Amino acid sequence: MKMLLSASLLALAPAVLAPSPADARQLTIDDVTMLRRIGAPTASQDGRWLVWAQRETDIAADRGRYDLWRLDLRRKGAAPEKLVGEPDVDENSPQVVGDTVYYTANKGGEDAIWAVPVAGGTPRKLTDFRGGFGGFKVAPTGDRIAVWADRMPNAPSLEPAVEKKAADAGAARVYDKMFVRHWDSWADGTHSQLFVLPLGPDGAPGNGVAVEHGLDGDTPSRPFGGGEEVSWSADGRTLYFALRVAGTTEPLSTNLDIWSVPADGSSAPVNLTEANKATDTLPTVSPDGKSLAWVAMRRPGYEADRQVLMLRDVASGQVRALTEGWDRSVGSITWSPDSKRIYVTAQDTQEMPLWAVDPKSGKVERLTQQGHVSAVAATPAGAVVALNSLTAPDDFYAIAGRGKPRRLTSVNADRLAGSDMPTVTRFSFTGANADTVWGYVVKPAGATGKVPVAYMVHGGPQGSSDNSWSYRWNPAVFAGAGYGLVAVDFHGSTGYGQAFTDAIRNNWGGWPLEDLQKGLAAATAKFGWLDGDKACALGASYGGYMMNWFEGRWPDRFKCIVQHDGVFDARAMAYETEELWFDTWEHGGKTYFQDPAAYEKWNPVNYVTAWKTPMLVITGEKDFRIPYTQGLAAFTALQLRDVPSRLVVNPNENHWVLKPRNSRQWYREVLGWMDRWTKDAPAQ
Repeated sequence: MKMLLSASLLALAPAVLAPSPADARQLTIDDVTMLRRIGAPTASQDGRWLVWAQRETDIAADRGRYDLWRLDLRRKGAAPEKLVGEPDVDENSPQVVGDTVYYTANKGGEDAIWAVPVAGGTPRKLTDFRGGFGGFKVAPTGDRIAVWADRMPNAPSLEPAVEKKAADAGAARVYDKMFVRHWDSWADGTHSQLFVLPLGPDGAPGNGVAVEHGLDGDTPSRPFGGGEEVSWSADGRTLYFALRVAGTTEPLSTNLDIWSVPADGSSAPVNLTEANKATDTLPTVSPDGKSLAWVAMRRPGYEADRQVLMLRDVASGQVRALTEGWDRSVGSITWSPDSKRIYVTAQDTQEMPLWAVDPKSGKVERLTQQGHVSAVAATPAGAVVALNSLTAPDDFYAIAGRGKPRRLTSVNADRLAGSDMPTVTRFSFTGANADTVWGYVVKPAGATGKVPVAYMVHGGPQGSSDNSWSYRWNPAVFAGAGYGLVAVDFHGSTGYGQAFTDAIRNNWGGWPLEDLQKGLAAATAKFGWLDGDKACALGASYGGYMMNWFEGRWPDRFKCIVQHDGVFDARAMAYETEELWFDTWEHGGKTYFQDPAAYEKWNPVNYVTAWKTPMLVITGEKDFRIPYTQGLAAFTALQLRDVPSRLVVNPNENHWVLKPRNSRQWYREVLGWMDRWTKDAPAQ
């Protein structure tokens, strides 16, 4: 059986994946958990070398292990080769400066910064400070290293002000302000702070010097910020970083600002974006040192507002909004080596292309078409991107002008050989508000006759079921299990303009539900191989909320439901979640006690009396975004109503399922539940 791919996705599929009829087999989660994963690439200044960290799964240890790899971009047909890879040592986060690769390694049990010649050689350890750190960036001049690390507030250096000891199991946590917990961790009194170490022939010994004098906040931001929020000036004398001042209302604020500070810590940081009370982030200095780019949102308290590319003239301080007239949201920034173009990523109709922005005119040019660009490295010849799709995990491609992306790697060719990938087809229909709404269907390879439906609803809610590979919710795995997967980008989704994204505010159970109802009807009418009478709905986060909403407001449509980390009771959620600005914005800008009606209008708990569809409930004990008590409450409601139900609780997972063995169990539970109710089709 020949591998089936839609024409639009064919360019992203490794040629070696086409199996012979005798060898063809369906993709499984066991395959996916063992795939190699490439990290963000970094390129040498001369454009010869590409370096990245690559993960291998150690299923016995239930974790990923990392080595450094490199590719000679000048040698035609060159194959990737391992640069550094000691057994039982994680080498990660490479950065090429000059002819040296700097990286992190945990050799000897202590995280440190190491260096190795990009051409190959003996690695050497550069740092000796203790207490751990989050990441680093080497100055373009090669004489300083910026390190960010969790330390007690206003720590003068990396030397831990207070030694962290194992917590007494009976000791109480005591707090006087929020956050008390964030994402998956209880607050321990530390901030992520910036420190600078001199770098010379003897490495970067010592504890460095703090440069964030007096600032109350985290750099990079918690819980997801990283090196994209820190940038060196071209001369290595100034650091730019994003920071949100914590104060007493941090859980209600999205006001990250761009700050500048001398690298020697000789004066206090200066807020460059104080006038904007919404998010400013991703500071990125041009290689010539003349310009500082970043992205800015306009509305405070909103995480999914459009991110406009901004540009500041370093010498004069003049600021321009480069992409104000472009109704797309910039997700990443990479300067070309000659500072004449800015590479950005931005979603567009279920794709994440690479774009080039002219820093003089603001003109935007699309450089890739299908697929999801997940990382970018600029070279003198153009750009190298990590690119994936619904049917292919990340590999590296060279982008030069408007030409077709040129494939550089096939890191999983051997592990995917023989797997029969599904067909992906995009469709559209008229949804709520008479707007065009897009979706896709994923057909199992070799399917004949009708197949049951997996109706997957994305989270966010400002997100997208786009053309991208996933290690958590993978459409190809559901297709491999015999399901026709259907996904719809309902109102609130990203990549269709800001007005479409904004439409979900105060409307959680309104237009999105209408879109999802019309979308499933459109898909089953258009694709005759979908068995609409045997459909199971599934979703996480906002998608999990929608599963609870389906139970009460669309109770007769599905044979079963899978609800993962979904909101069950809007009132409890408003008081239990950690980033309060999210819930506040989504319900019109007021807290629950200020406007309870806004929360109760779309509250699933109010419709429990209609619940009757068999539901699998999944949650994680370390999920502080939508606390596991929401899942427990949903399961309790199902049990009290005698609705067939099952509860899966992961004690060591947060809002996501990340560990390899947990991922495999997750799919066994989910697919087992779906099989029970759709393939055996018992009477309800």
